[in-house]
Amino acid sequence: MNKNDLSNIIKPENERERIKKLNSYEILDTPPENSFDKIAHLASKIFNTPIAQVTFVDEDRTFFKSNISPLTASEINRADSFCTKTILNKEITYYNDLKLVPELAENPFVKMPNGVRFYAGAPLKTIEGYQLGSVCILDTVPREIDPKELRMLEILSSIVIDELELRITTRKALRTQIDFMNRVVHDLKNPNTAISVTAELLKKKANQPDIVHKFADRIKNSANNVLNSLNHLLDLSQLENEEFRLSLEESDLSELLHTVKTNFEFIALEKKQKIHIDCQIQRLIWIDKQRLQEAITNLLSNALKYSNPSSRVYIAAKIIDNQVVIEVKDEGQGLREDEIPKLFVKFAKLSAIPTGREYSNGLGLSIVKILVEMHKGKVWAKSYGKNKGCSFFIALPL
Repeated sequence: MNKNDLSNIIKPENERERIKKLNSYEILDTPPENSFDKIAHLASKIFNTPIAQVTFVDEDRTFFKSNISPLTASEINRADSFCTKTILNKEITYYNDLKLVPELAENPFVKMPNGVRFYAGAPLKTIEGYQLGSVCILDTVPREIDPKELRMLEILSSIVIDELELRITTRKALRTQIDFMNRVVHDLKNPNTAISVTAELLKKKANQPDIVHKFADRIKNSANNVLNSLNHLLDLSQLENEEFRLSLEESDLSELLHTVKTNFEFIALEKKQKIHIDCQIQRLIWIDKQRLQEAITNLLSNALKYSNPSSRVYIAAKIIDNQVVIEVKDEGQGLREDEIPKLFVKFAKLSAIPTGREYSNGLGLSIVKILVEMHKGKVWAKSYGKNKGCSFFIALPL
């Protein structure tokens, strides 16, 4: 049968979802691994069979993650695989003598010299009920198998599923840590930039005590921001895989916005930019003050970074439909319509470039999205055309 001729194969009703689940484990086409080889070796020894395999049934093939047999291939045509039938059954599928099974007697692995006569396979069943493949044993002579042996094969298949879950959990944890480290690196850039710029200005104003005092405060605040970010890194590391929780408190949004503006005044001064604030919210609102400040800081940083010298950036806040809506509007390069869906994707490459040779790693907006969604809010953008600026909006429930 041709590899692509799968018309006669009966597939599970949830085939599409099953394949999606299988792909999520990122197990296909991976090299042999000791943990899976041990399971196959154990199966071969327990049942005293010359062939034992850990298999995964893909769309048109069966992939051997572990293959204890004379066969050197890493996969075979799905139409020729006994495991294709195993994934149709919740219980173990076994054939004492394949030559006595009409639909399998003509299988090429049965017909070949010294071919397969006995097969037993326990389905690899996920917690959702998707059957991805099998732990199977095969022999070149007919055999009997008793209930205790069947149970042992089921246990081996459950161990494979446990191993898959462990792999995916470990990978998710590693990716979470990597994403978090990227975020911390990004967060540390802004205060360090402020320290550097302020130090340079401080040297130029050394004969003006009042200005020196203000600059010293800016340096102190920026250094504290670095320290706070490092402290959060340590805190989240201790949480390990536990979900991070916001620390909500009643806060003055106007005060928060002016704090963000103050932190960027000297950076804006370098490009002769102006920051204007219009906060129409007088009441206190429940937010994680530090996390929301981080989000707005990222938006303001981008607005200044991608705007031309001598331009203006506006920050407005008001209540609309029982939501706090914050807008950060710039007079910068704007965005193409096709770029807007990519804005909040990590490392997205867009047409706009920093106007003052500032560095950008493409993480800022993805961080904003995370922080806003933690507040049960949403963030979006609107562009007014190329070189006509754009607005970023944050909406938070009251």
